[in-house]
Amino acid sequence: MTKRTAAKYKIDRRMGENIWGRAKSPVNRREYGPGQHGQRRKGKLSDFGTQLRAKQKLKGYYGDLTEKQFRRIYGEAERVKGDTGENLIGLLERRLDAVVYRAKFVPTIFAARQFVNHGHVEVNGQRVNIASYRVKEGDVISIRERSRQLAIVLEAVGLAERDVPDYIEADHNKMTATFVRTPALGDVPYAVVMEPNLVVEYYAKN
Repeated sequence: MTKRTAAKYKIDRRMGENIWGRAKSPVNRREYGPGQHGQRRKGKLSDFGTQLRAKQKLKGYYGDLTEKQFRRIYGEAERVKGDTGENLIGLLERRLDAVVYRAKFVPTIFAARQFVNHGHVEVNGQRVNIASYRVKEGDVISIRERSRQLAIVLEAVGLAERDVPDYIEADHNKMTATFVRTPALGDVPYAVVMEPNLVVEYYAKN
């Protein structure tokens, strides 16, 4: 399991955006970055800085993946036929922790990773405890029977701040979700603008 060293809300403040759209985000109160130098006036970003920021924002959104993990996913997106940026989004959204989060079984992407790692999730009836497991179209993701009354699950299902996207069919009574199709960038309900094209430019130059 990858250790997350940065608090999730520090990611928000570092980016200056509420990237998950959560009501509790400190960016809603303080738009400057964390730390003693956070309030310094920001200069205009270079092209490299803009591309790096786009990469860090997308990487942070999916649970602050390590650079090695993210670079590997990008490499796969590059090898698949089609638009690399769109492919990258599709691969990220097919991660099991992302699907669990999108289905509103847990309140955050960080909780989704831990939830999967602790063995609360099944794919097509088989227990899977690898957050990076890649689901396929038609796969049925379910919460194990004994885990369905956990407080974290009940809290997430009742959240009004986000909806289940249409590429996932979720049944919160049965605690199951079907991954219907791989989404395009425009299908993914990001709370802020994501720019995978800038991520492609970043890796093309570095």
